[in-house]
Amino acid sequence: MAVNSFVDKLFKRVLGSNSDVFLKKINPIVGQIAAFEPTLEKLSDEDLQAQTQKLKDHIASALDGISDKEERRKKEQNILNEILPEAFATVREASVRVTGMRHFDVQMIGGIALHQGRIAEMRTGEGKTLVSTLPAYLNALTGRGVNVVTVNDYLALRDAEWMGKIHRFLGLSVGCIQNDMDDYERKEQYSSDITYGTNNEFGFDYLRDNMKFDPETLVQRDHYYAIIDEVDSILIDEARTPLIISGASDEATDKYYTANLIIPKFERGEKNEETKITTGDYL
Repeated sequence: MAVNSFVDKLFKRVLGSNSDVFLKKINPIVGQIAAFEPTLEKLSDEDLQAQTQKLKDHIASALDGISDKEERRKKEQNILNEILPEAFATVREASVRVTGMRHFDVQMIGGIALHQGRIAEMRTGEGKTLVSTLPAYLNALTGRGVNVVTVNDYLALRDAEWMGKIHRFLGLSVGCIQNDMDDYERKEQYSSDITYGTNNEFGFDYLRDNMKFDPETLVQRDHYYAIIDEVDSILIDEARTPLIISGASDEATDKYYTANLIIPKFERGEKNEETKITTGDYL
């Protein structure tokens, strides 16, 4: 143990910690973001808002003609990394105009970490709520939806209204899932570019969707990208408590009784006879 500890310390002194290595890689990106600032500051509100469609068109153009899902996914990530500096700079300028708050470099670093799927630990007062607007905007440009997960309904609604001002200014739609919403309202909120809600609301909606037979009644769309606030609490502490759906159903149960009577009469497939050949799993 002592030898391993000594080797670890030696490597950290020579190569730096994981955080040091990460910072060395992304510091140039922070510089690229800053380089866009003088140009964006001079734009009118209309021209700044036009940045969103410009970036969307760039993504669509790069993905045009790619049908293979895996190839498309990799290409999409490469494009997002490519436009990240301009997208983050756009959000920074929009935030200054709409909220009066300017993202600092440390917040840009946090935003890059979140975009890369990392955990960003930020101290109180470093503006983690503002940080989330950066990767949320960038990934929402794909049109595939972004979920921002908070710990309670109050924070979800507050952040959707407060940070939503930035996204709405830039032409993105913002939704918020609340406990008292019906399926129609939930589906409408999930169709937004960016949707705020609690981990319980997202989790229960997922479970309910998996119990439905008609695709038209599903409220969530395909999952693409999520930002989780208080990640240690949600993914570790609260993960010990299972989400369980219980209670009386409004639907008729006749179909279940009918299925229970019919299924035992099925014959397993692959039973070959002279006058009867079955090849399915059940017939």
